[in-house]
Order: sequence, then C-alpha cells, then structure tokens
Amino acid sequence: MTRESAAERHAISADLIAVLVAAPNGNPVVLTVKDGSALPSGPFELIHRSLQSGLRNWVEQQTGHPVGYIEQLYTFADRDRSSDEPAGRVISISYLGLTREEPSHRTPPGSWRNWYEFFPWEDHREGAPEIIGDIIVPRLRQWADEAEQQDERQNRLRRAAGAFGFDDRHWNEEMVLQRYELLYEAGLVEEAVRARGAKVAATVPGRAMTGDHRRILATGIGRLRTKIKYRPVVFELMQPSFTLLQLQRAVEALAGVTVHKQNFRRLIEQQDLVEETGEMSADTGGRPAKLFRFRHSVLDDRPAAGTK
Repeated sequence: MTRESAAERHAISADLIAVLVAAPNGNPVVLTVKDGSALPSGPFELIHRSLQSGLRNWVEQQTGHPVGYIEQLYTFADRDRSSDEPAGRVISISYLGLTREEPSHRTPPGSWRNWYEFFPWEDHREGAPEIIGDIIVPRLRQWADEAEQQDERQNRLRRAAGAFGFDDRHWNEEMVLQRYELLYEAGLVEEAVRARGAKVAATVPGRAMTGDHRRILATGIGRLRTKIKYRPVVFELMQPSFTLLQLQRAVEALAGVTVHKQNFRRLIEQQDLVEETGEMSADTGGRPAKLFRFRHSVLDDRPAAGTK
C-alpha cells in the first residue's frame, strides 16, 4: 500500500446534510435533489465560515432555495452503513430546517417530495396503512422466526411489535427512526439490500435514497414530531395568517395522526399561542373562518416552559 492510499484510507471528512421541511396545504414535504434520491448536501470546506454557512451555501447552490430557520439535528459517524461511502471516514453532520415559504415545484436539481413517499407506513391520519398489516408485520414475524436462539426470536418480535404497534402495542408516532432501523436490520429496505450486496429486491415499498440519507430524514421527522408537542415550531411552517383548521391540518400532517378538534383548539386558546387578525378567510370551501397569527410574545413570556 502506498503512502497516498494509506492516507486516503484513514482520512476523515465532514459532510453537511439538510433536512428542509415545509407543509403547504397540510402536505409535509422535504427538499430533495437528484430526482428525490438524496437530500441537499456537500462537504465542509475551509472556505466556509462555519458549519451552518457551509450548509446554507450547498442548499442554495443545489436547489436555489434560501434557508431560514435551522438547527443541528444529529451527527452520524457509523461505519459500513453505506456502499456509496468513498475511501476514508465520512462524518455526516445533519441539520433540520423549517420554512413557511410556498415551495415551488420546480424541475431538478431541487424538488419537493412528500415525506410519506419515503415512509408510507408513517401516515396514520386515516388509520393504520395497509402496508403494515399486509407486508411489514408478516415479514418482521418471519425475520423473528429466523433467529437461531429462542431469546433472540422473542427479542426481535418484541422490538417489532413495539415499533409498529401490533400484538396490542400502541403506535408511537415519534419512533420514526427506530422503525426504519428495524426494517434495515431485517434487510427489508433497499438501502440494506444494497449495502449487503444481496441480489434480492426489497420487500417493503418506499422511495430509497442514496447512502444514509433516508436514515437522516427519519431522524429529522422523528425530531420534529417530538418537538411540535412542547415547542411552537409548527408556526415556522405557517403563513403569517391562518385559520385554526389550517393549523390543525399542519400538525396532523407532521405527526401522521389526527387530533381531537375541540381539544386542540382548547389547548391553543388556553396557552394564548395565537391572536385574531380581525380578518376572515374565504378559502375554506364553506363559511368564512377567522384568521389568526402566532403571538410571538409567547416566546418572551415563557421561553423555557414550552407548549402542549
């Protein structure tokens, strides 16, 4: 081995990856590149003033979309998760971004995709998707039965039931990453088949992505589903004025589950999260509805208390 190849093998580089989310008309979408197969990303370079500035540069360069609110999501440094990884070690530093701008459905390189294209088992707004009972549960039971030891078979089945809410277990919408990781471990998603060099097709539908990008997207969705329960981040996705029904639909779209209309409005009103604009919306398809706006002083009144 030459000195150059040895250096390449032990080199460490950082990749900046953006999970940029919008929710136009109650439709959760994520900004992608390469015909929906990747998230906007690029290497951290010496010319970048900071990690965030580097990320913003890559997103705007690759998609033409400006980046507003962002926060660091997670740093991934696992070995052997991607057959696409070049020589050396790549550390993926991911960020979660939210935008209230109406996404333009422009042609590649940047395009918005419904995130349920990647995770069709995550949308429970109309009940549990058929894909869970018809495909995922039988395949996971088979995977559990294939374990050599009885303890491992029971452990696999318990984890699967807890993640996907079967065998009298409750569906937890926040476990997006755990569900994807379980399907990966069981070899039921295309990324796992690709990484292992298998010749069989993945058996669980869902748009695959390059490298670990779908895993990173799952992390972002899980983080957002958790965060909307205790911080008013959903308002980062709303237009300056909105109806309470539009706000509810946005929350449901992100969470993948429905909420009780009266309870939802009661919580919003009790916490003084919104205030009336004095205007009405005629775009409801029925009776005009009151328009509201986020009451930004909430962040000053109780910066650490959060919301429900």
